[in-house]
Amino acid sequence: MQNKDLSLLKELGLKLTPQRLAIIEYLKGNKNHPSAEEIYNALKDRFPSMSFATVYNTLEVLVEKGLIKELSIDSSKKRFDPFTHPHHHFICKACGKIVDVEAPFEVFVPESLRDFQVEDFKVVFTGVCHECKKE
Repeated sequence: MQNKDLSLLKELGLKLTPQRLAIIEYLKGNKNHPSAEEIYNALKDRFPSMSFATVYNTLEVLVEKGLIKELSIDSSKKRFDPFTHPHHHFICKACGKIVDVEAPFEVFVPESLRDFQVEDFKVVFTGVCHECKKE
């Protein structure tokens, strides 16, 4: 998350507490698509008084403001992605890893939709990642 995003959060009335800043910092550049539980577990030793609700509510506000994306690609839990630019995902069926897939938007828009204004779509590839494939 960039400084302009932090300024936006202040403008929107979100208090930037040490816990919230730690959540934002944890997400910054994070390519693991963490769940709220994973973020909470990563930060709870540093902030013993922080509740799971603080993590979850902070994530919800960040999603609402468009600063992160909520992924509904894991049926067992919501995952969060700090990269809001259009991209797709690959999920390993063996280890559960989620990997970003960069591909031009136009590659996935069928001819039948060329006259429509497509604003967003999600492509999820599933299979076995190269680490699991080696095993």
